[in-house]
Amino acid sequence: MIAILQRVREARVEVGGAVVGQIAQGFLMLVCAEPTDSEAIAEKLITKVLKLRVFSDEAGKMNRSLQDVGGGLLIVSQFTLAADTNGGNRPSFSGAAPAELGRRLYEHTLAFARQQHATVASGEFGADMQVHLINDGPVTIPMRMN
Repeated sequence: MIAILQRVREARVEVGGAVVGQIAQGFLMLVCAEPTDSEAIAEKLITKVLKLRVFSDEAGKMNRSLQDVGGGLLIVSQFTLAADTNGGNRPSFSGAAPAELGRRLYEHTLAFARQQHATVASGEFGADMQVHLINDGPVTIPMRMN
């Protein structure tokens, strides 16, 4: 799975002008399933994200995890993270999982995250979404889990 984590002060996702998910301080996580991904890989990714120490401690050092700060996790599906731009000027998205697998893994990722963490919000799989965020730092972490 491919993920982009953005440490945020706040973030929300809108579909058709309605807010479908929002958090205060925490992570906005853009996620893309790849064809060889599994539920185990999704769980490994969430476990890592929840323990990643990129929030400031009392000394201002990035030494605290999302769980330590009690932050929110907003998970948004984004198949374009699998873009291959090595060819012409139009990206190829063949590296993304087929829609059925992508939806299943996204829903599993959400369910597992909700079992592990108190504050989890989501976008809407396959929808045209508008994502609003205030990036904190900015801190943006690319991740790939196999």
